[in-house]
Amino acid sequence: MIPPQERYILSLEQAKKHIQTADHLAYITFPFIKENKLLLKILEELNSSILNIMNAILQYEYLYKRITIYSNSRDNLETFKKISPRYFISNEQLVNLIEILNLAEKHKKSPFEFSKKDKIVIMSDSNQADVLTIEKIKTDILETKDILKKAQNSLKSQV
Repeated sequence: MIPPQERYILSLEQAKKHIQTADHLAYITFPFIKENKLLLKILEELNSSILNIMNAILQYEYLYKRITIYSNSRDNLETFKKISPRYFISNEQLVNLIEILNLAEKHKKSPFEFSKKDKIVIMSDSNQADVLTIEKIKTDILETKDILKKAQNSLKSQV
């Protein structure tokens, strides 16, 4: 069993690993092999990084009895939204973060996806299409790195 005070540290380390993988895939691997399906793998890595960042912050807040952690991920997301200003996460960043999580969820549930020129189109059950490009992914990576840095700095300064 992991001691409670180490859970958030482990989550931050995992977040860092996932963002490094996403970064490497986007900036090194993708230009070399030019395979659009790689965008989906990068999206999954970004999603994992974000979930770990959120988990680290929630675990830290829970450790110091400032919040309750729920078994429902939607409730935990609402809690995260409320406490995110404490970690200098802007509303724009929060919106972007939720957008990435939603897109990753759509990818998991998607009946089908296809590659078109330099993008991936993710179809939903209601025939709604979401488009994923390398430019969007790179922007999301930079945003996620910034959020990770804010979380690391805030958690270190509060320890």
